[in-house]
Amino acid sequence: MKTTNIIYWISTGIVSAVMLFSIINFTFFDHVQYPEGAFVHLGLPEYFKVELTIAKILGLLVLLLPAIPLRLKEFAYFGFGLTLLSACVAHYSSGDNIWHILDPFFFFCVLVVSYIYWGRKRRLGLRIGDKELGIRNWA
Repeated sequence: MKTTNIIYWISTGIVSAVMLFSIINFTFFDHVQYPEGAFVHLGLPEYFKVELTIAKILGLLVLLLPAIPLRLKEFAYFGFGLTLLSACVAHYSSGDNIWHILDPFFFFCVLVVSYIYWGRKRRLGLRIGDKELGIRNWA
């Protein structure tokens, strides 16, 4: 249980840090790496930056706060996964080098580790709860 918890929190912390970095980067430093702006460089509309930033903030809250319904957490994992894979496609389509493509893919893999260990942690917790409290396992 302890190893599962450690792997979960390390992988979730890495994903959370990357999402927080992207929120800050797109909000305050969008023109640093690309003079025209990252979203323009990737061929995305400017308004999408606002939508994506709000979605990432909400996703981080859902991922990190306790007592959030399981379906919302799964939705946040799916949203982050879709965001990271879409970043790979966008960088590839805009002709960026391989490192810009592999970077979001690496963090997608870390997200998958977080999701797997979140499931393991949850299942271990439910089993312990079943024995101690006599609660039926509805999951």
